[in-house]
Amino acid sequence: MTATTDDFPTNWGRWGDSDERGAVNLITDEARSRGAAEARTGRTVSIARITTPYPLTGGPTATTTASSTAVQTAMMFTGIDAPAMAEVMVVTTHHPEVTHLDAMSHWVAGGKVYPGVDAADSSGPSGVRHGAADVYAGGILTRGVLLDLAPGGRLAAGHPVTGADLDAAAARAGVEVLSGDALVVRGGWNTSNDWGRPGWPGMTADAVRWMHRHGISVYAGDIGDARPPIPGDVPGALHFLALGRLAIPLIDGADPDELAQTCAGLGRWTFQFVVAVPRIAGTTGLPVNPLAVF
Repeated sequence: MTATTDDFPTNWGRWGDSDERGAVNLITDEARSRGAAEARTGRTVSIARITTPYPLTGGPTATTTASSTAVQTAMMFTGIDAPAMAEVMVVTTHHPEVTHLDAMSHWVAGGKVYPGVDAADSSGPSGVRHGAADVYAGGILTRGVLLDLAPGGRLAAGHPVTGADLDAAAARAGVEVLSGDALVVRGGWNTSNDWGRPGWPGMTADAVRWMHRHGISVYAGDIGDARPPIPGDVPGALHFLALGRLAIPLIDGADPDELAQTCAGLGRWTFQFVVAVPRIAGTTGLPVNPLAVF
């Protein structure tokens, strides 16, 4: 039997009927100040993955894979001895090889998007009119917390991540997760090496409830929705519940490995979390480069 969502909490209407920022509203001045206090040395670590572009005009090759559709480029030449170089770039924003932010318009449930806007009024052929990613162009700044679920290794295939797993990781790190924090989760799975392998671990509905109880404002990590779905759990719990019901913006395709190494070396599992999207209007998501500042 699949778990139901009848009693699952929702943030629809919590910040008004026309809100577009979702759980980012939990980042108060106090939360921002708490994050700023973590930036003591100015050392930065990117939480984004490196995406290798493929030539748009090259055509299929022996090395062409599914990742080839992530970012494709075509060089623009202005003649021999050109004074400058440029390129055209085609980005498949929600591709797993691209670290990107899912905005409120990305998830549709029952013909509506957060916080109850008809999908037809949210998006159309010309782009997104409600809940677009560029509402975060001013930046999201708060305290970030890394919860490493498999220090020095990786989660077992098919592992269902629960609230107890997150509590255990917080206890190992000696941190208390507070309302307004950005949550970064590491499970040790990497889309470059593991995409297509069976048994990708995933967040359960119980883990998403944990996020609600702790007031998570934004989520980033290498653990998303289980593939295949976890028997008895809500399919696609992270997107369906965290993004769709709780309005927590998701940073998909993050790579927290370097961050985990840095945190372990410094003995610090909290940092200032900084992320902003390009000011490109009318999209369901945009590539981002989230930073941890120590």
